[in-house]
Amino acid sequence: MTIRENLDISAYLVLGPENTLGRPVGDVVRQALDAGFTCVQVRSKVCGARELMACAQEAADAIADAGKQDEVALLIDDRLDVALAARDAGIKVDGVHVGQSDVPVEVCRKYLGEDAVVGLSARAHEMRAYIETADMSLVDYLGVGPLHETATKPDCGMDDDGRIITRSLEELANLHRVSPKPIVVGGGVKAADIPALAKTGVEGFFVVSAVCGAEDPRAAAAELVDAWRANA
Repeated sequence: MTIRENLDISAYLVLGPENTLGRPVGDVVRQALDAGFTCVQVRSKVCGARELMACAQEAADAIADAGKQDEVALLIDDRLDVALAARDAGIKVDGVHVGQSDVPVEVCRKYLGEDAVVGLSARAHEMRAYIETADMSLVDYLGVGPLHETATKPDCGMDDDGRIITRSLEELANLHRVSPKPIVVGGGVKAADIPALAKTGVEGFFVVSAVCGAEDPRAAAAELVDAWRANA
């Protein structure tokens, strides 16, 4: 079974070196995996291509050290070029996560192949229409948010007028009902949000600061995972 067929987005960590309070990316990934996280995305708005590749190497090594390279997907945010370059360098990158304004999913699938994972974020106020009208066959999951406004990605959920549109629990439940693909929700998610979020039916949550910015990343990750498992 390929990682695409075995994809688990229930506990999804997003991180780059600017998020880890100076700690190595690989160390934070190791702690999250030890606590039960199931998917990792390397995302950075400050790193160049080589730095992103180095972060991907650290994350891939952490996943391999945990013996989870066949069950935990490692994805690169936005940068198809970095994902391809990392693969060419022998780094086990399983796919990409893109937005509607990034490289089209058709192109990602063409160059990464049928076994790769391709995740997509649609603009918050267009998500329902996108789910109902777009060709979803090339996408493996949808990233939806923000649940709350978040300093990690200040423009997350911004509409054409510059307003931040957060997603209510009712909206998330409705999106889950109409979506042919699994949904992972993020944007300021904290442990206290998990029980209600799980009850919407969505397939997972993603976090940055809740783990990467914690004094003890493993403990913070475990609290999130335990809460999800108790309520999903």
